[in-house]
Amino acid sequence: MFQEEYRELRPRAPIPPFDIRFRRFTSLNTTIRLREGLLYVRLSDLLEHAPATIHHSIAHILLAKLYRKPIAPLHADRYRRHVSSETVSRQAEHIRQTRGRKRILTPVGHHFDLNEVFDSLNARFFHGLLGKPTLTWSAHHARRMLGHYDAAHNTIVVSRIFDRPNTPRFAIEYLLYHEMLHLKHPVRVKAGRRCVHSREFQAEERLFPQLEEAKAYLRRL
Repeated sequence: MFQEEYRELRPRAPIPPFDIRFRRFTSLNTTIRLREGLLYVRLSDLLEHAPATIHHSIAHILLAKLYRKPIAPLHADRYRRHVSSETVSRQAEHIRQTRGRKRILTPVGHHFDLNEVFDSLNARFFHGLLGKPTLTWSAHHARRMLGHYDAAHNTIVVSRIFDRPNTPRFAIEYLLYHEMLHLKHPVRVKAGRRCVHSREFQAEERLFPQLEEAKAYLRRL
């Protein structure tokens, strides 16, 4: 399959040897590397029993990315629909839970206690009914990922960059409130597409009283 897709993308180039193996990754990883004329392909074992059409799409996408060719919409859409399907999403979540490791540090920072902030927001916006996940500060002062909710490990991670005396309370409240909404409104799949921020999610997010002020602060970080 990889040879066929290679020939489609590079009709005049000689086909190099392939080393293709399935690995017990903790997610739906797919990688390709070109080393000394040999193409190394590593695929998640979750894809091992996928239909042949999906394997063709994976081959096309990986090779197109490697050789900087346009990815055919047919292959992109086919692969996206497959990995977003309820069955595959459920399997991917399961392997993340069973194989993945989550580094949990502490919710108590030098200036903010995430447990206290969570409890305050839970009472103000969720009638105290939202179940508390594991809360932790990140290991580093990350600027690219300020916070995220990991559904597989039921954990909210907040960047340690917020744990400083000059951070406005409303900024960390908004960030944690946003991740709490992910807890309340899980990712859904509609027509083969993942819906991360549903209409209900966005409507509740707008209820945060200092929304624009908080977003402006985050943009300045």
